Amino acid sequence: MTPDYHRPGALDEATALLAAAPRVVLAGGTDLYPATKAQSLGGSVLDLNGIPALKRIEITDAGWRFGALVTWTDILRADLPSAFDGLKLAAREVGSVQIQNAGTLAGNLCNASPAADGVPPLLTLDAQVEIASAQGIRAIALSAFLLGPRKTALAPDEIVSAILIPATAGQGVSDFLKLGARKYLVISIAMVATRLVIDNGCITAAAIAVGSCSATAQRLPGLEAALIGQRPATLAIDAILIAPALNPIDDVRGSAAYRLDAAVELVKRSIERTCA
Repeated sequence: MTPDYHRPGALDEATALLAAAPRVVLAGGTDLYPATKAQSLGGSVLDLNGIPALKRIEITDAGWRFGALVTWTDILRADLPSAFDGLKLAAREVGSVQIQNAGTLAGNLCNASPAADGVPPLLTLDAQVEIASAQGIRAIALSAFLLGPRKTALAPDEIVSAILIPATAGQGVSDFLKLGARKYLVISIAMVATRLVIDNGCITAAAIAVGSCSATAQRLPGLEAALIGQRPATLAIDAILIAPALNPIDDVRGSAAYRLDAAVELVKRSIERTCA
């Protein structure tokens, strides 16, 4: 049966439709379609692809705004400072080129997989999620938006409208490392994103996040604090500052113990790469 299909041209039209009745929200569709066992999407579909405003990357006085329909390819092609290099490296790891062309940054977050490639680099960029409904706009930290595997803070009548990066997070250089059973087209065993600000030969700010080793990706505040004031040439990275923040599981991709060891090694390598 053909679903009840809606393709609004503006965000307020979309939120009004969602307030009127429950609907399946469609962006890139790269997670939604594989999860659909039927030949077509069931129920009422709300397609966001007719809203041009959601496809833009904008720079404002407050920072950067990535519309909900910005794709991984858009991110790779965007003129962004070195602080976003980790996000660009993650973009290259998201499936195939075809998936990167269609899949969206916001969809990666709404899917809420513990292995979502975009989450660790966005956490190091202090990302906020802009959420729209018929009642208005709100923004919450990405760490508060992700509640667990396949769980987010979105209410049934809400849509992610943008990802916001504050201007202060545009400083420094960044990196992303991912461990999988093969190089490409794989769900990660562990992954790490790093952003460091180095001034006069010392680390003055640090943001480190680990994914695939907890119910949601986690920042490592203890390690971040310990890095402040250190010189890249004489870095001392203590594993005890990494492991307590993580809670990996055993699954077909690796044991919890292996994931933990891998995460510690990836953190060390990523910090060294960023310093270099």
